[in-house]
Amino acid sequence: MDIRVLVGNRIKALRQQKNISQESLAALCELDRTYISGVESGKRNISIINLEKIALSLGANIRVFFDVDYFEGR
Repeated sequence: MDIRVLVGNRIKALRQQKNISQESLAALCELDRTYISGVESGKRNISIINLEKIALSLGANIRVFFDVDYFEGR
């Protein structure tokens, strides 16, 4: 599976666990809501800088986006 889809799915799962809308997450990250939507759907190639902004806004360590066990469903 495309890494953009895997990371986007992880962002979406973390956002939903926190009960945060895409709009609220975008505001916290100082990014556009449509950008968040594109990232979550795997249509945008997220930069490492924006990934860090999202991770911090979700209260997550950036490592969660590279957890191979998570991606492989272990």
